[in-house]
Amino acid sequence: MALNSPEARDLAHHLHSYTHLPSLERDGPLVLERGEGIYVHDTHGKRYLESVSGLWNVVVGFSEPRLVQAAHEALKQMPAYHTFFGRTALPPVVLAEKLVEIAPMEVSRVYFVNSGSEANDTTIKMLWMMAKGAGEPGRRKLISRSMAYHGTTVASCSLNGKPYIGAFGLPLPEVRYVEAPHYWRNAHPGESEDAYSERLASELESLIEAEGPETFAGFFAEPVMGAGGAVPPPAGYFPKIQAVLNRHGIPLVADEVVTGLGRTGNLWGAETYAFTPDILVTSKALTSGYYPMAAVMLSPEMDRRLHRAAEEIEEFPHGFTTGGSPAAAAVALETIALITEPGGLLDNVRAVGPTLEAALRRFEDHPLVGEVRHVGLLGALEIVADKAGKRPFAPEHAIGERIVEMAYTRGLITRPIGDSVIVAPPFIITHEQIEEMTQTLGDVLDELADAATREGMGPEVLAASAE
Repeated sequence: MALNSPEARDLAHHLHSYTHLPSLERDGPLVLERGEGIYVHDTHGKRYLESVSGLWNVVVGFSEPRLVQAAHEALKQMPAYHTFFGRTALPPVVLAEKLVEIAPMEVSRVYFVNSGSEANDTTIKMLWMMAKGAGEPGRRKLISRSMAYHGTTVASCSLNGKPYIGAFGLPLPEVRYVEAPHYWRNAHPGESEDAYSERLASELESLIEAEGPETFAGFFAEPVMGAGGAVPPPAGYFPKIQAVLNRHGIPLVADEVVTGLGRTGNLWGAETYAFTPDILVTSKALTSGYYPMAAVMLSPEMDRRLHRAAEEIEEFPHGFTTGGSPAAAAVALETIALITEPGGLLDNVRAVGPTLEAALRRFEDHPLVGEVRHVGLLGALEIVADKAGKRPFAPEHAIGERIVEMAYTRGLITRPIGDSVIVAPPFIITHEQIEEMTQTLGDVLDELADAATREGMGPEVLAASAE
């Protein structure tokens, strides 16, 4: 790197999120300069196909003029305001009405924040406030799942079923975890998907009954586990889980930060997997990442409980200065229009989703692929050292980082999560671009398999080192 290059300046002064620091120090950062459709260009002019929509969010692509125009017009008319003290700008009012209209359940009211993390953190505070206002202050416990991801604030990070949260002294003592619904990885031999779902529901009920239903405030779940590896639920999972929660009066919070507004082929993951949230949280696709925004959507019962609790102290004592930004709301409204209008992006997701599935299924015989997962425009390849035994590579092989590096050289931005390689392209992707993306990914995996052979790391060696 040249002494004053963007990469060198970045290394000197910029702290990155969720970044493998040894690789960053060795290889330097990727600094991007412009975007065009599903492609982005770095400061050296190299073009990359962005196979994960930035961070799941840039669903309209990186050069959508309608969103730029919406932001421009909003910034000219009312660039900024807040929602404190009974005040607001007009665009958040219109957006709240639109979200109520398109929600997958009956919604009374919508609360705006800046990110999915803030939305889940806000939901936790709402649940605790509702319980206290109802004379049940003991309802503090929150149920999440292993491998879940719900955010980065102290409370939302506590819901993440990931080992790294121990670095922060988390989780909070109120959090309980149940098993991630990963059928391929966790089901018993010979167990059907329906039977596996039934077992997980039974284990959830056992936890609730053992600790007391009156101690639980809510259950948080992504319709598809995003940062857990793009893991769709097994057949019947959510209806069985919701039946348990309903029996014990525990609200179900759908974290639709990744799945909301079209990723699964329906507008909401709750529609794809046949359940009715009590609270729904959405963010990423809401503004396609062009502006920070997230929303908490409350069913009539949740809204009634929250208002009753707030009336006791004469206010809802929570908020963010830029939550409900009029410019963000304007961008969100135009994004929703792009997704939902006839011939829009949701129609394209449905049209090209089968092409993505067929392209991914071709990897089922690849020696490094243990499982192929897919729904809508979301897919994953589970990378294994031992295909028959479902055993992953040992951490010292840094397989995820090697995949990223190999992909960069071929003009592909991808994202390994744990032992999985994720694809979640922008909703504008075409059939031809899906073939380009998966062909390049196949070249990367073939190169990795060849490298393992050259380095004397055959499957037997890799599997042994992973034990």
